[in-house]
Amino acid sequence: MSPPARKSPTLCVRCTLNHVPDSPNAIRSFFLSGPAGPLEALLNAGSPEAKYAALVCHPHPLYGGTLHNKVVFHAMKGLNGLGLPTLRFNFRGAGLSHGEHDHGSGEIDDVRAALDWLDHEFHLPIVFAGFSFGAATGLRAACPDARVPALISLGTPISPIDDRSYDYGFLGTCTKPKLFVSGSRDQYASTARLESLLASLPEPKKLVIIEAADHFFEGRLREMRETVENWARETLQVQSAQNISP
Repeated sequence: MSPPARKSPTLCVRCTLNHVPDSPNAIRSFFLSGPAGPLEALLNAGSPEAKYAALVCHPHPLYGGTLHNKVVFHAMKGLNGLGLPTLRFNFRGAGLSHGEHDHGSGEIDDVRAALDWLDHEFHLPIVFAGFSFGAATGLRAACPDARVPALISLGTPISPIDDRSYDYGFLGTCTKPKLFVSGSRDQYASTARLESLLASLPEPKKLVIIEAADHFFEGRLREMRETVENWARETLQVQSAQNISP
């Protein structure tokens, strides 16, 4: 049986504005132009004085991953709490985004499209953050992109999942600041394997293991969020935005 047709986002595309929302607490829902069709997106507006923007990518869409994932939401809140306008979007085939899942290949181009949108919208350096599949996929687009000065990988998957395996050899030449955050009980990457990966990467880099947390940081989301926020504050030399709601 063929899947039901997706609802057309035409009206939302027409409503896409080319300016920053007036309120720093605004949440903007729209579709950005992707290589396989429109991609559903949410932008949490930041401070008018923001020096950086941010992108957060969601986990594997074939296992229910969307921009509404709890880890993605908390990572967004950590970065947005520093005043950064923060974009989340659904990969092709997820939520209302057009296209079909491409096992990580086409999704790299989706990340590039999101980076292009943020660059066009804000003309600011972009902090990349991704969770699980979103990290493994997004890092490939963000590492070589000169517009991205800092990288955050949450729940970095190393053990093979379904028909995929994860190779991070491309990070061997990535000299940008890199934060890796995982749980001590992560089902898809043991602490030993993460430590081995980090040992092979150039500085600057940091690995934070949250005790008793699983892959989804269940019961430890606040610690994960605070880790992201504290590292970004220190790395980017920015302060918490007082006018952004907690």
